[in-house]
Amino acid sequence: MARDVAVGGAPTFFGHPRALATLFLTELWERFSFYGMRAILVLYLTAETADDGLGLGESSATAVYGTYNAMVYLMALPGGWVADRLIGARRSVLWGGVVIAAGHYVMAVPTRWSVFAGMTLIVLGTGLLKPNISTMVGALYDRDSPRRDAGFSIFYMGINLGAFLAPLITGFLGERINWHLGFAVAAVGMTLGVIQYVLGRRNLGDAGDRPADPLLGVDLRRALTRAGLAVAVLVVLVAAIALAGLFTVDTVVNLLTAVTVLVTIGYFTRIMTDRELSATERSRMKAYLWLFVFAAAFWLIYDQAGSVLNIFAAERTDRDVAGFTFPASWLQSVNPILIIIGAPLFALLWLRLGHRLSTPTKFAVGLVLNGLSFVLMAAAAQAAVGGDRVSPWWLVAVYAIQVAGELSLSPVGLSATTKLAPVKYASQMLGLWFLATAVGDALGGQVARLAETWSEPTYFLTFGLASVAFGLGAVLFARHVRALMAGIH
Repeated sequence: MARDVAVGGAPTFFGHPRALATLFLTELWERFSFYGMRAILVLYLTAETADDGLGLGESSATAVYGTYNAMVYLMALPGGWVADRLIGARRSVLWGGVVIAAGHYVMAVPTRWSVFAGMTLIVLGTGLLKPNISTMVGALYDRDSPRRDAGFSIFYMGINLGAFLAPLITGFLGERINWHLGFAVAAVGMTLGVIQYVLGRRNLGDAGDRPADPLLGVDLRRALTRAGLAVAVLVVLVAAIALAGLFTVDTVVNLLTAVTVLVTIGYFTRIMTDRELSATERSRMKAYLWLFVFAAAFWLIYDQAGSVLNIFAAERTDRDVAGFTFPASWLQSVNPILIIIGAPLFALLWLRLGHRLSTPTKFAVGLVLNGLSFVLMAAAAQAAVGGDRVSPWWLVAVYAIQVAGELSLSPVGLSATTKLAPVKYASQMLGLWFLATAVGDALGGQVARLAETWSEPTYFLTFGLASVAFGLGAVLFARHVRALMAGIH
């Protein structure tokens, strides 16, 4: 996978710092565990109890899926704070990996309660790992280096290598043998990621070794007191909901969706009103707010691949090949393999274009392509009207268009976040970037409920055309956003 070459006497990873290899492999195994579990989650939730599933309706299952994804990314915000103020990015990644592995092992226990308990641990662990490993990648490059986008694209390829392999293994074991066995394989993947990270830490130098803005003395005690009070309030709120007899799946999903949106508003308000920010940093944050909105709209549609499109694959797609019916979750590997192929091409494209194509324009392209994928999905759904099963090539084509959109937005967004971030909020800004995914997934989980009541062609066409229109509007607004970025490209 990696090939060291000598550049000025220093070992490199595809022409990039050798430390990128350690972070690349850590993220690969973390994504193996995450996407392996995610590929079978909705299918498990909707499976009949006679088939060892939970027997939830599609509406509730897709909402749970969206909310779970949202919580994974929402916790990146406090995870970034923990790294910035308490233990540093390097230790956050380590402990995050340990907690994620524990969560997957809990999900492997064959009981109904284990799934939700395991998902809670995975949410907490991913919050520690996800933003901070990306911060460490950003620390390997100068802030405005053209190689930065290329480095993040290579890192993104590692993410998708793990995401490609995972559904093939967990999907077969989960759908054909036992759901909890599929969850167990995801646990093994994360364990390998932790081991690899520990063995490779010597390559990291001082990247992420210390908190960027450590809390000390009275400030530390005050922060810990506030955190304890927040946890206490949460416990009381959950207890009150349970005692009132309102502790249902739908209630929890709706509550967490509201929390995600409110946290987003609150956090942006806090940063924008911080008097310690310079005028340039405040201007860049205004630009970032627009990029955040574009990204949230993108993920609202894109991440339905694991819910609405996954169910379509299971119920509306002809999966027979030479007498073998392959698991529906295998189609979840199409997206990452296309990214593996496309990521180096896009990395080369960004190097060739340099600063001629701005970040806001790349985001707009992503939105338009994302919308066109749903327009095509509307045609596939129309072909399935009446109970006919359609060719899986429909979904392959949909994922191909989405991949082009993702590579125009996601790795570029990671890079832009590290460039636009005020120094005071370095790791927390990566958490804020993942919060865009959280908002998109939370709202997407609610939107996906409509897929059960609307006709499928109407559902896909409506939201596809909305994304295209929003992307075209973003093109018109790109120059203004670029001006707000104050010299950052």
